[in-house]
Amino acid sequence: MSKVQTGLRYSAEHEWIDGGTPATIGISEVAADALGEIVYVDLPEVGASIAVGQVVGEVESTKSVSELFSPVAGEVVAVNEAAVGDPALINSDPYGEGWLFRVAVSEEGPLLSAEQYAADNGAEI
Repeated sequence: MSKVQTGLRYSAEHEWIDGGTPATIGISEVAADALGEIVYVDLPEVGASIAVGQVVGEVESTKSVSELFSPVAGEVVAVNEAAVGDPALINSDPYGEGWLFRVAVSEEGPLLSAEQYAADNGAEI
């Protein structure tokens, strides 16, 4: 069973966001497990302005390709080049080394608590 990390908030589209400034964003273990072996990730460019719910990249696995949605609006200030170079990091450590990008947040979209997200997705805390 996939795990949901406490202390983070989640979008219905399976992205997580921490409370940092800038905020760090990644995809949940639920999404990483559903995708299977991730082989490619396309992330937004540093300096890009993004909107809540905007498609900002994609994650490709041996099973499928999924769009990556932004749970917040703001300016992208960093991307995880390590995850771009080694997308398997997203599977092995989705809440740590597999983070995807950082945003100077100007607006948040609807976000769920870890408990709500776990309940909605049959995951455990």
